[in-house]
This record gives sequence, structure tokens and C-alpha cells, in this order.
Amino acid sequence: MTVTDHPGEAATAEWNAAAGPRPAGDPGGTREHLGVDEGPAPQDLPPNLTQAILEATKQVASLLKAAGHPFALAGSVAVYAHGGPGNLQHDADFCILPEDADAVADTLRDAGLEVYTPPEDWLLKARCLGQDIDLIFELARQPVSRELLERAEMLPVESVRMPVLAVTDLIASLLNAFTEHHCDFGAVLPIARALREKVDWSRVRRECGAAPMPDAFLYLLERLQVIEPEEEPHDGP
Repeated sequence: MTVTDHPGEAATAEWNAAAGPRPAGDPGGTREHLGVDEGPAPQDLPPNLTQAILEATKQVASLLKAAGHPFALAGSVAVYAHGGPGNLQHDADFCILPEDADAVADTLRDAGLEVYTPPEDWLLKARCLGQDIDLIFELARQPVSRELLERAEMLPVESVRMPVLAVTDLIASLLNAFTEHHCDFGAVLPIARALREKVDWSRVRRECGAAPMPDAFLYLLERLQVIEPEEEPHDGP
């Protein structure tokens, strides 16, 4: 998360300065002259992939449901299904059982989807409607369990109902994924803010709080008053 000065401050100071000579052909002064960063041109902005990712999610979920494979939606689309931020830009994630990986791959291939094995040994990847699909059988360095999938909630993703990771499991998986080499608090903070009232934070602390990075994030949430501080145990009667 980057904090910058108010974007109008530099321009205001320039506008209030004494007027000087302007270059020929620049009667009004350019934005560079005013000290304003124009930012990326419209053609440089990332495309809005939200609807495309949602369509791919529905397609894959329908195939998995029809074949009877246990699964749960995870990642950013699961956050969206629970009512969190909905600007989807990357892929759709599905948790599956490790022992079902080959059968899931066969189901998707039979439906005409490309499925391949990436260098990482904890997931398969697929392509659906031009979008990336991650089929995860190890979540935050722990194998996906049947108990995790059984705790999933049936939620609609637009017109298709599907199992979605329970919100506490979802938040715990995001915190447990923090490491010294990948620790983007800025990406998870708005998710925690949006879903905080649905999360069992006591359970998140039990499952994640012993590790330094999740513990630091939980402390940040307390300081920002997103969650209540953990109550200290009382000594004596």
C-alpha cells in the first residue's frame, strides 16, 4: 500500500506562483509544467477481467459439480462470493482433494479444457474461456482436507451456486501464506476490513498467531481498530 501526497498540492503551489514565460505552443501550460503526474495512459491500464473470470469460474464449478468431485472455491473469487472486493484481475482458485487431482484433470480435459502441471507441486493449472484456473490440493503448505471442504458454504457466484471456502478458513489461508519473501499486507487488509464481521478471529489467532508474519498482521488489524485486541487471561479468581 503506497501513501502519497495529496495529488492537488503540487499543482496548487504551481498555480499560486508568479506567472513566468511559457514555451511557444503551450499557451495554457502543460501538466508536466504544473508538476502533475499524468499517470498511465488509458491504453496502459489493466483490462477489467472480472466478468471473464466469473464466467470461467461458473463453467469449471459446473463441470466439477456434475462429476461429483468435492471442491471449494478459494482465492479472490471466494472473497467476492462472501461480499468482499470484486475487482478480479488474475485467476480463479479451486481447492480439491490431493487424491482427486488426476480425476479432476480428466474431467476438465474431457470437457475440452487445457490442463497442465506447473513447476509447483501443490496445484494443477487449467485454461477456461481464456482465463487461468488454479486447482489447488495444498493450501498454505497444508494438504486440502475433506474437513476443510465440508466446512465450505454454498453461495451463489452470480447465477451458479457452489461450495466456497468458509470465510474463517479463507482468511486463515491468506495469513498462513505470508512468508519473509511474500508478505503483502496491503493486498489482504481490504479483505479483512470487508469480511471482519463474518470471521472467527479467535480461531484465526489459534491457527495463525504463532507465526511471526500472521501475528504482525493481526497486530496491525488491532492497531487500525479493524478487530478487537485479544483479551488477556485473568490471574486468580
